[in-house]
Amino acid sequence: MNKQLLALIGAIFLSITNLHAQDPCASGRYAETVFTQFDLTSNITYGQNNNWANSNTTLKLDFYEPANDPLTARPLIIWVHGGSFIGGSKTDLDVKTLSERFAKKGYVCASIDYRLGFFPFDSTNAIKAVVRAVQDLKAAIRYFYQDAQTSNTFKIDTNHIFIGGSSAGAITALHVAYLNDACEFSDYMSTSALTSLGGLEGNSGNPGYSTKVHAVINGCGALARYNWLEAGDVPLCSVHGTNDATVTYNRGLVNPGTPLIYLDGSRMLHERACAIGISNQIYTFNNASHVPYFNNAAYMDSTERFVRDFLIDILGCTQTVLLAPNEMQEQANLYPTTYCDGSASDEICSGVGINEMTSVETLKCYPNPTSDQLTLQTNNGFELLRIYSISGELIFEASAQHSPSFELTLIAQNNGLYLIEVQFQNGQLLRNKLILKK
Repeated sequence: MNKQLLALIGAIFLSITNLHAQDPCASGRYAETVFTQFDLTSNITYGQNNNWANSNTTLKLDFYEPANDPLTARPLIIWVHGGSFIGGSKTDLDVKTLSERFAKKGYVCASIDYRLGFFPFDSTNAIKAVVRAVQDLKAAIRYFYQDAQTSNTFKIDTNHIFIGGSSAGAITALHVAYLNDACEFSDYMSTSALTSLGGLEGNSGNPGYSTKVHAVINGCGALARYNWLEAGDVPLCSVHGTNDATVTYNRGLVNPGTPLIYLDGSRMLHERACAIGISNQIYTFNNASHVPYFNNAAYMDSTERFVRDFLIDILGCTQTVLLAPNEMQEQANLYPTTYCDGSASDEICSGVGINEMTSVETLKCYPNPTSDQLTLQTNNGFELLRIYSISGELIFEASAQHSPSFELTLIAQNNGLYLIEVQFQNGQLLRNKLILKK
């Protein structure tokens, strides 16, 4: 064998070795449970702010990390608990379990408390509660960026900061990631009211540092408007039950006992992400209720594996995770993963989705603004018409009987901004704003 051939073989071997060494999961880290123990540091103060009753609240988090970990730049997951923005804790079973399990995989995790409570119990104050939670999560993100640029106590890889949670926690994380302009929020809160609360960034601590995140883990959550997802936004991972009566899988009223506000659930977010090219996956718990993994071991195992696979792909791992036969059967039959090519059995993206609808259908409302008379037109016939107040209250519903045009008179409504929604025979929705001025 000549020297040139030996050199070529050596170069190929070296390049393969270097490629393998650069794989974050090459040693099993992140893809498998490689640590037997984790260390927990409880009640770390990351900020403070006034709550809904104008009482100062100290904001704390629990920090989980692999025991005896030599790595000095670890991906961070910040978990946010549920509880309808009125209850819950950073030690809730779901966020505690996920923090422990992912710490054993080599991540570091923070489970945060945030300001809870609102009164009266209505949509206006529920929106304020979401804003406060968003502000607190952003303060927690800034806290870790600040640490990385100063003492580096937590040894965070700031190129891989992920946020997620369950129910209200997922709602919070989704709004942090995809509500990036105060003007988008103007349908829900005036600029002056938002400013009085501290704006979307808030004053909960650690000003001047970044709030950039790199992916969102949505556990049975929702976003006020699916079109807040825009091309170029960060990847999205969702798990959700189809029979969720609290935060609906599609679009519906958030209903923690009392209906509050309309939000777009995981299925609609998945379709929107597919339509505009955001990397995303959804794991559907067929016939399951709200946060089914909270106290069900099988659902928790499925959630853990699905989030793991999503994150190792984000990290750039090339290692294949091998599933046991029972895991493969579960993945294949019980709780299908859905991709944007419609390859899963629940066919979320295989039919006519948001992308196709918005490229074919249009919804015209005129005159707009109007004093009373309104005409609606679509390219093809629609089935149902609904009108919502800005707080999400359904104020009008009618059957259009597959008509492409519909006329109505609004004589009993107050001046202001409303949301028009039409539903087609295949279940797809189109929406438009309506301004009523008499």
